[in-house]
Amino acid sequence: MKDAPAGHAAPYDEPDLLRDQFRQLLRYRLLIVCGIVLGLAGGGWLGLTANETYVATAEITVRTPTADPFAGGTVDRVAMGSERRTAVSDIVAQRAAEALGQPDSFPQLKRGLQVTNPPNTEVLRFAYSADDPHLAAERANAFVQAYLDNRQADADATIAAQVAALESQRAPQLERRDELEDELAGLLDGSAAYDSALSDLTTVTGTIADLNAAIARLTALDTTGGRVITEAGPPGSPSGPGLPLLLALGYVVGIGLGLLAAWVRLVFDPTVRSPGDVTRALHAPVLGVLPRPGRGDHPGEQLLADGRLAEEYRSVAFRLAYDESFAQRRRLLVVAPRGSIETPLAAAVNLTAAFAEMGMDALLVEADLRTPTLTDQLRHADGVRPGWAGSPGGHGGDWPGVRVPIDAGESGIFDLVPGRRVRNVPRALTSPPATQLISHADTKGAVVVVLAPAVLSYADAIALTDRVDGVLVVCDPSEVHRDDLTRVRELVVGAGGILLGAVLHSWGSGTDRREGEDGADTPREAGRDRRAVADRQAPRPVPGQGPRHRQPPPAGTGREPQGGNSETMGLRILDPGELSDHEGHTDHRSRKP
Repeated sequence: MKDAPAGHAAPYDEPDLLRDQFRQLLRYRLLIVCGIVLGLAGGGWLGLTANETYVATAEITVRTPTADPFAGGTVDRVAMGSERRTAVSDIVAQRAAEALGQPDSFPQLKRGLQVTNPPNTEVLRFAYSADDPHLAAERANAFVQAYLDNRQADADATIAAQVAALESQRAPQLERRDELEDELAGLLDGSAAYDSALSDLTTVTGTIADLNAAIARLTALDTTGGRVITEAGPPGSPSGPGLPLLLALGYVVGIGLGLLAAWVRLVFDPTVRSPGDVTRALHAPVLGVLPRPGRGDHPGEQLLADGRLAEEYRSVAFRLAYDESFAQRRRLLVVAPRGSIETPLAAAVNLTAAFAEMGMDALLVEADLRTPTLTDQLRHADGVRPGWAGSPGGHGGDWPGVRVPIDAGESGIFDLVPGRRVRNVPRALTSPPATQLISHADTKGAVVVVLAPAVLSYADAIALTDRVDGVLVVCDPSEVHRDDLTRVRELVVGAGGILLGAVLHSWGSGTDRREGEDGADTPREAGRDRRAVADRQAPRPVPGQGPRHRQPPPAGTGREPQGGNSETMGLRILDPGELSDHEGHTDHRSRKP
């Protein structure tokens, strides 16, 4: 077999690892779907329950003053940060409330206002939000006008204060001028006193003229606070995302939530997530993945598989046959990690049939001595069970008992040592007869397949490991934990065994077999299986050995199958008389090992 040696998991490239992790996330489709549904529900709820909001916008340019009345002639730019804060102040809000006829509600009016200043401009943008478009436009324009009026009132107040200061300075000069004029009227023209009074009058008159000029400049200033460049009008549609956009956003957010929930579930999921996890936990390759049964079918309905399932079993058997570790000993222990062994039982039967098809002298040993079920299933399949094939009284009642020849249709014939309940299971498994039975694999062209209980349920499989060597684990990845597989590997390797690989399936525990009311298969299933077996009545030759043919039972021997379900399982228990005399297998099949 060309697989990677045991103990070394196949390396993963980074793209392959990412793809594997993404596929693992998709295992939790329900969580992802729930996240999407939650996101869509949230987006729809916001879109349907949120009140429609209309935003009306107005823009103004703040006018730069032509002269600074406090500095006396320097031109400066407007501090837009201060103007924006002034626009949202209580003073402007109160002016707007008075203009709207709601003087006591200015704190509530401020809540819908937002003032911004576009970069590198002297523009203020007033945006007002309201439930009604006309109300939003009215209030936006009211705040714009209130801001302009407030700025103009501030300018007027500043000019009035400056004019009043200049007039207060001019009043004594006017009085002095009147006094000098009266004094000049009583002085002789050309005298020194007249000239001095005239000079003082000229100075006072100049000062008065300067003050009058300053007052004239101040009173002539344009105190308009700015100019409206965009008047607010009723918006035609509500602002904010609509229902379609909210649903799209909810869908995207829902996918994120679903993937996050799936990732958290993946991190804390103790079960095996992929065949790669099985390989890494067991340090052994996955030899096969059994296909899912078709709708309406169940893997427990027929022991001998057909179709794609049979081909997968044959593929596993061929891979084992060409594995060097298995070819040297030809002993195979089929086990499950824990739980039911119904699927390992079916795998053991089909692998034994596949080995028989290869021309090997195949022997199937049911080493489940606690709850053996294969005998009952074969009795149910055969309808009439020959007395020699399972009578404990005729052979002492010990295990192992006789070898029962099993007809597997086209695959040929293999021997079966059925399990039976014993008082001391560990002693029976390690007894000399059991060791001699397993040593049948030392015969040229022979192979022994042993079915044991679950490794982590009983120590029976570990007790057989030093005799059987090669171990095949059959498990359902969705029901087994990684720690379980790691524990199986430690137990098998610690007992001196070799893990040949694993066979995966997705059938669950297999405890809910569909049966008729009396425990038998339904007539439809029985008829279908009888037709399938009837088509396989003539087994084809197998390589390496001459074909083992069945002869029809003599008339009147009472060996004819009775009932309508004689070949329900695809297998049939043979009477030694039905085997060809030239095969030479009759004696060893009917004696104890």
